[in-house]
Amino acid sequence: MHEQFFLGRGPRGFHRLAYTEWGAAAGRPPVICVHGLTRNGRDFDYLAHALESERRVFCPDIAGRGKSEWLADPVDYNYAQYLADMTALLARTGALAVDWVGTSMGGIIGMLLAADANTPIRRLVVNDVGPFIPLAALKRIGGYVGATPEFADLKALEKYVREIYASFGWLGDEEWHHLAMHSARKLPNGKLALAHDPAIAKQFLAVEKDVDFWEIYDRIRCPVLVLRGAQSDILPAEVAQQMTERGPKARLVEFPKTGHAPALMNAEQIGIIAAFLRG
Repeated sequence: MHEQFFLGRGPRGFHRLAYTEWGAAAGRPPVICVHGLTRNGRDFDYLAHALESERRVFCPDIAGRGKSEWLADPVDYNYAQYLADMTALLARTGALAVDWVGTSMGGIIGMLLAADANTPIRRLVVNDVGPFIPLAALKRIGGYVGATPEFADLKALEKYVREIYASFGWLGDEEWHHLAMHSARKLPNGKLALAHDPAIAKQFLAVEKDVDFWEIYDRIRCPVLVLRGAQSDILPAEVAQQMTERGPKARLVEFPKTGHAPALMNAEQIGIIAAFLRG
């Protein structure tokens, strides 16, 4: 694994985007793994490590997250910008076809790209998100997206991460420590804060109705695997079921005792994804 950077371009100029790259060139298409709203590409370390013997794997930090540059104007934290940035990453892979694994926001980006004509996405894994998202669930997430807590040390930050991401499902101490370590950024005062721009909340909190893009989902033609936490409010059970009946008629796998969103760190979840991507 090694860290890389590339330039994205937005309304106010260029911005620097970070990603980790795993594996070496092989005969199979590379895999692009994209994280959720306040997360970063290091969430996929366990999955990428499992795939790297047979694939190149690219795990970007979306603008304003992880080690990627924060955008000058919060209004630019939107899907048009994310799609432009990920198109630049697609070009950087040098591949004509890729597989996509997206958690929550990353799954939405994947669906939007997969619905386009001549899409390079060959297979799509959508982790705990669908083409209909209830407003109540968005408001729940909005309760912590814009928060700016400071922590005396990594132990305190990890305690907070365990609390707000408890719905990820069962994780061991090693996995929680991994998430915490890559969720931290150092402040000038020596304390720690979360590794995302709190300003991403501005656009997110502006949503005032259910999100509905079924007409886009119905245009997807590649094979789709939908993963769902059985207790998820972001992907209601009835929406997940509809995703198996219309559009690409996805395959659905649910994980018990898990909410939004399955962490994709344990052997069972990784094995399901790897088998689907092998096709």
